[in-house]
Amino acid sequence: MRMTVIGTGYLGATHAACMAELGHEVLGVDVDENKIEALKNSKVPFYEPGLPEVLERNIDAGRLDFTTDYDEVAAFANVHFIGVGTPQQRGSYAADTRYVEAVIDDLVPKLQGHHVILGKSTVPVGTAAALQERADKLVQDGASVEIAWNPEFLREGYAVKDTIEPDRIVLGVRGASATHEESRAEEVAREVYATPLENDTPFIVTDLQTAELVKVSANAFLATKISFINAVSEVCENVGADVTQLADAIGYDDRIGRKFLGAGLGFGGGCLPKDIRAFMARAGEVGADQALTFLREVDAINMRRRQRVIDLAREELGSLIGRNITVLGAAFKPNSDDVRDSPALAVAGQLSLAGASVRVYDPQGMDNARKVFPTLDYATSLEDALNGAELVILATEWQEFKQMDPVWAAGLVDKQLLIDGRNVLDPQTWQAAGWQLRALGRTLG
Repeated sequence: MRMTVIGTGYLGATHAACMAELGHEVLGVDVDENKIEALKNSKVPFYEPGLPEVLERNIDAGRLDFTTDYDEVAAFANVHFIGVGTPQQRGSYAADTRYVEAVIDDLVPKLQGHHVILGKSTVPVGTAAALQERADKLVQDGASVEIAWNPEFLREGYAVKDTIEPDRIVLGVRGASATHEESRAEEVAREVYATPLENDTPFIVTDLQTAELVKVSANAFLATKISFINAVSEVCENVGADVTQLADAIGYDDRIGRKFLGAGLGFGGGCLPKDIRAFMARAGEVGADQALTFLREVDAINMRRRQRVIDLAREELGSLIGRNITVLGAAFKPNSDDVRDSPALAVAGQLSLAGASVRVYDPQGMDNARKVFPTLDYATSLEDALNGAELVILATEWQEFKQMDPVWAAGLVDKQLLIDGRNVLDPQTWQAAGWQLRALGRTLG
C-alpha cells in the first residue's frame, strides 16, 4: 500500500519506518524542516534501539521518504496516519489537540477522491467525531474523508517490535449515517496490518469513542499499579518490611502479575503522567466528575516518591549544601533518551536547588537533560560521575548501572553511600563491598 504518516516525532517516525519495513510505500510528513532533513539522511532525532537500522534500510530500498509539502502528501496516497503530539495544556490537565486539528485543516482541503485518515495520537474521547465534522466542512466537492482511530501502544525501548509485532490492534470506526457511507476503515486497516494479522494478532473493531479510551485507560491502569506498590512501600518503610519480597509474593497471583510492581522512584515520561491527567480532565468535561478522582492520588503517590529520595539524602548527609551527589540516570526509563517528566532528573534538580553539587550521568539522555537543567554538572562517563561522590543515587535502571561492580565503584567515591531508587541492586553484594545502602520500601541493615 501507499500511505502517509503525519508527524515525525517519536510515534510518527517509528510508525513510518516500521510500515515501510512491512513492505508499504510510506511518506513521512512534518512542518519541521530540520527534522525532515535529518530523517531523509537516515538520522533519528531521538534514541530508540533498532530504529536507525530500519529507517536506513527502507530509505535505501526506496520505500520510505519524508516531506514538508502537504500538496505532495495529498497526491501520494489515500491512507493517512496522524501521529502528532497532544501535550498537556498550559495551566490545565487537559490535552492540547491543536496539532491534530491542524493536520485536518492543512490536509483535507487538498484531497481529491476518497481518503481514510487513521488517528494514532492519544486524544480525549470525542476528538475523532469532532475531527470528522471538521473534515466534512473542509473537504472539496466530489471528495470524501473518513476519520477512524487506531491507537498506538508503543513502549519506549521496544517501539520497533511493538509496531511490527503488536500484541493487539484496535480500530475505532464510525457508524453509517444519512451523511456518511458505511465505513471503509476496517478494510483499509486489515490491508495495512496484513502481516501481523497473518500471525494471529488480535484485531478489535470498536466505535470511535471506545478506541479513543483504550490507550488512556491502559495507561491509567498501569500508573495505578505502579502507585499502588509505591503506596505499599511507604507502609513497608514504616514497619520494617521489604516491598520487593512483598511484590514477588503477590505477583505470583496471576490475577495480579509481577509486571509494573517495581517499587521505587515511580513513573514519568511523555505518556503516563500526561495521559492520566488528561483522562481526569475529560471525565469531568463529559459529566463523570467522580469516576476518576482516584487518579489524583495515583499522581500524588508518584510525586511523593521523588521527595522521599530527597528526604533519604538529607537523613544520610544532613545539610545538602555543598555536598557532592551523583545521580545515575536522566531519562525517565532505560533504553530511552526521553527526559520528559523524568523522576531521575526531577530528583537531580531538587537536590541542586537544595544547595548540593549534583553530577548527572545517563548513557543516552545527556543532551536532552542539558536542555531542561543546564545548570547541573554532566559527567562524561560512569567513572567520571562517581569520582569524588559523597552520595550516589541510582535513579534510572540502565543495565550499565545494574551491572556496576561495587568494589570498582568504591575506589572512585569519597563515601560509600548509595540510594537505590529503583530496587535493582543486590544489597548483600554491595554491603559486602563496604557500601551503606538505602532503598525505597526496604530496611537494609
